[in-house]
Amino acid sequence: MRRPAFIVIQLLLSIFATGMVQAESQKPNVLFVAIDDLNDWVGCFGGNPQVKTPNLDKLAAEGGLVMTNAYAPATVCCPSRSALLTGVHAHKTGVYGNKNNLKNAPKAKDLVTLPEYFSQHGYHALSMGKIFHKHPLPGDTGNKKSDAGQWAFDEYHKTLGGIGPASKKRPVNGLPNLPGEKVSYHYHAFDWGPTAENDETKMLDYRTASWAAEQLKTRDFDGKPFFMAIGISKPHLTWYVPQKYFDMYPLDEIVLPKTLATDLDDILDRNGKRIYSPSASWLRAEKYGKHKEAVQAYLATITFVDDCIGVLLDGLAGSKHADNTIVMLWGDHGWFLSEKQRYGKTQLWQESCRVPLMVKVPGVTPKNKQCMGLVNLIDMYPTLVELCGLPENSVNDGHSFAPLLRDPNMQWNHPTLTNGCLPGFYRVYDGRYSYISNRQRGAEELYDHRDDPMEWTNLIGNSEHDGIKSRLKAFVPKTDEPKSPENPD
Repeated sequence: MRRPAFIVIQLLLSIFATGMVQAESQKPNVLFVAIDDLNDWVGCFGGNPQVKTPNLDKLAAEGGLVMTNAYAPATVCCPSRSALLTGVHAHKTGVYGNKNNLKNAPKAKDLVTLPEYFSQHGYHALSMGKIFHKHPLPGDTGNKKSDAGQWAFDEYHKTLGGIGPASKKRPVNGLPNLPGEKVSYHYHAFDWGPTAENDETKMLDYRTASWAAEQLKTRDFDGKPFFMAIGISKPHLTWYVPQKYFDMYPLDEIVLPKTLATDLDDILDRNGKRIYSPSASWLRAEKYGKHKEAVQAYLATITFVDDCIGVLLDGLAGSKHADNTIVMLWGDHGWFLSEKQRYGKTQLWQESCRVPLMVKVPGVTPKNKQCMGLVNLIDMYPTLVELCGLPENSVNDGHSFAPLLRDPNMQWNHPTLTNGCLPGFYRVYDGRYSYISNRQRGAEELYDHRDDPMEWTNLIGNSEHDGIKSRLKAFVPKTDEPKSPENPD
C-alpha cells in the first residue's frame, strides 16, 4: 500500500528538483572582467582623446553603460581588489598595501568573497588571470605556489604564459637611473618596448581572453549559471607589447597631459612643510626627455588590451549565453601619466582614484549611454547580488547601484570613499569636491573639480570652503584598523 505513495513522493521530488534546476539556469550569468592599472584613457570615457579602443567603445554602443563617475576603494592593486571582492573597506580589514594578504588579516580572512558567495548560491565560479592580488606562500622561494585566490573558485586556471621583449637589456627603453639613485624593482619596472614577435596572439592576456572565449562558446557549465572572472594583467607595467601597437601612436603626434611646475607646493603637513615630491620615474623621464615615449607606450598597451577585450566579447556574442550574461568590466584603480609630477598610482588624487567601469545588463542598460551617478567599485558586490536575485550580504560596505542601471538619469551622488595605502589616509568625493585627509602627517586637501579638474589649487586654507570641508570630513572613518601582517619580500 505504501509503494504507490512512495512513487508519488519520488515523482513530486523529481519535479521539484527539475524546477529548481530550471530556476537556477534562468538566473543571469556574470562575466566579471578586471583590467590591471587601466585609468580613464578609454575612448568612451574621454580620458585621452588620442587613445584607440574600438572594442571597448563597441561595448558601450551595444549596451555597456559607461559609468563616468566610478572610483576605486583604494589606489593600489591588493587593497582595491581585496575591498571590492570582500565588500569591506581597507580601514576595517587592515589590508592597506600589496603585502597584506587578506587571508592573513584577522578581520578579512573569514569574509565570503564575491565568487565564493555566488558559488554558495548555485553558481559555477571559474577564473583565469589576475582577480585577487598574488602573494607568495611561506617557504615558497621560487614563487611557484603563490596564493592567487584559487581557493575562491570552483574552477581555477593558471595563465598560459606569453612572449617577452625583443631586447635582452634592462631596462629595454634605455632610460638611465638618476645620479645616486638606487636601482630597485621599481626602477626596472618602469620599462617599455616591443616584444620579440610582432604577434599579439602569443601574448599572455590575449591567450587568457581566447581561453575564456572558448569556454563561453563550448560549455554549458553543467546547467548552472556561471560567474566567470577574467583578469587582464596589462596595462600594468612593464609595457612590452608588439611593435604594431607602438606604430599606432607616432611620437610626433603624442599630446602630453597638462602639468604644473608648482603643483605640489600647496600640500603641507601640520608643520607647514611640503609633503610630496615628484616621483623618481617622473624625474627620470623629465631629465632624459622621455615623457612622450612613456605616454606612447601606455597608449600602445591599452590598445593591445582593447584587442584582448574584443576577443573575449566576440566569444560571448557568439555563444548561447549572450542574451543572459551580465558583463561587468572594471579597472582596479587609476594611473598617473605625469600628472602630479609622477608615473604610477598609490596617491589619492583624481587620476589614481577614477576608474573605468562598464556594466551591460541585457535588456536593461541602454546603448551609447553615459551615466553620471557616483559609484565605487566596492558597490559591485551588492549590485551583482541584487541583479542576480541572490540574498543580500549584510557585511557589504557598498551600496547596490542596480536602480541606477535601470534609470541612468536618476540622481545618485552619495559621497564615496577611497582608502590610501596607510591607515588614516582617505579621500572623500561628492562629484564636485574632493577632500583628502592624511592624519599621520596632519595634512588636508580640498579641490573644486568644476573649476579645477586637474586639482592644482588646494583650497584647504580658504575659510570660504570650511563648510564644504566639514561636510565631507564627516564621511572620513573615525577609527583605522591596524595594518594586517605583511608578506616577506
